[in-house]
Amino acid sequence: MDLRFNRDPAWLDIEYNNRALVPGHADIFARWARTSRDAREEGPALIDLRYGHGPAEVLDVFPALQPVGGGSAPVLFFIHGGYWRSLDKADHSFLAPLFQRLGVCVVVPNYALCPAVTVPDITLQMVQALAWTYRHIGAHGGDATRITVAGHSAGGHLAAMMLSCRWPEVGGDLPAALVRNALSISGVFDLEPVRHTPFVQPSLNLTPAQVKKASPARLPSPGLREGRGQLYALAGGAESSEFRRQNRLIRDAWGSQVVPVCEDLPGLNHFTVVDALIDPAHRLHALARELLGV
Repeated sequence: MDLRFNRDPAWLDIEYNNRALVPGHADIFARWARTSRDAREEGPALIDLRYGHGPAEVLDVFPALQPVGGGSAPVLFFIHGGYWRSLDKADHSFLAPLFQRLGVCVVVPNYALCPAVTVPDITLQMVQALAWTYRHIGAHGGDATRITVAGHSAGGHLAAMMLSCRWPEVGGDLPAALVRNALSISGVFDLEPVRHTPFVQPSLNLTPAQVKKASPARLPSPGLREGRGQLYALAGGAESSEFRRQNRLIRDAWGSQVVPVCEDLPGLNHFTVVDALIDPAHRLHALARELLGV
């Protein structure tokens, strides 16, 4: 695994500043917000269920409309992006309705944002949110034994971290394979380049110790033991060279058995790749359904 990267600050700012690379991002965000409001209003949706004690430690549950076979529904736990410092679960409700119609229960958590917290803090919040989901999703029609974690950008990083979590150490009632499998969309798997990126580092305040602790590519492969599932890693083909390198990095680190799908999706940038998740004709949507088993 080659962790070397170009350390020129100006180059890193260009490579990692996705909003600058996608001039139309504001229109995309506005559309996400608008369609997300519609999704919450049309429901069914349970908003701001508390998984912890902090003000941001809440999540939304979108129950399946018709679970396949009439039993409990597989669960899609989606973690939003925003460089651990922006955006909100409310911006991503738009992802739920299509999966609800497919018989999937969708969970969208919030987390506190940097610089008020650190990236390891956020990682632990997602651990809490997933533990809550395992313990309580049955009351909302979800199957706690079929949880797929997906995430975009910073959320893609967090999805990989959840797959590698040692769950029995979190709680004696939690199985090692609490996360059945994971889907990372435009994830960041080595935080060291981000630590050297000027436009974002003042918010994140990443330290070398945090990079070592919270970079999936620097952690041991979770393997397929104890029923742990696989990670599918996807990025947009029109994304920066660094995001496409980050995508390849996790397969190099964890191996092709754990990361059997590692692809760049042609024509998609850092934000339109999220839209592909709910495009029934797109490969990304098909891969998500494959992981969910629907």
